[in-house]
Amino acid sequence: MTRRLIALLLLAGTATLAACNTVAGAGQDISKGGHAITNSAEKHSD
Repeated sequence: MTRRLIALLLLAGTATLAACNTVAGAGQDISKGGHAITNSAEKHSD
């Protein structure tokens, strides 16, 4: 019983950490895309 609980907690923790990293990475990618669009618009507006 205890081994199953520990295994379940470890799997849940691993899944949570992986999901956080994925969301953080996606946010960074979107932010970089926004900066690229802004920079391009500023260059072409002169």
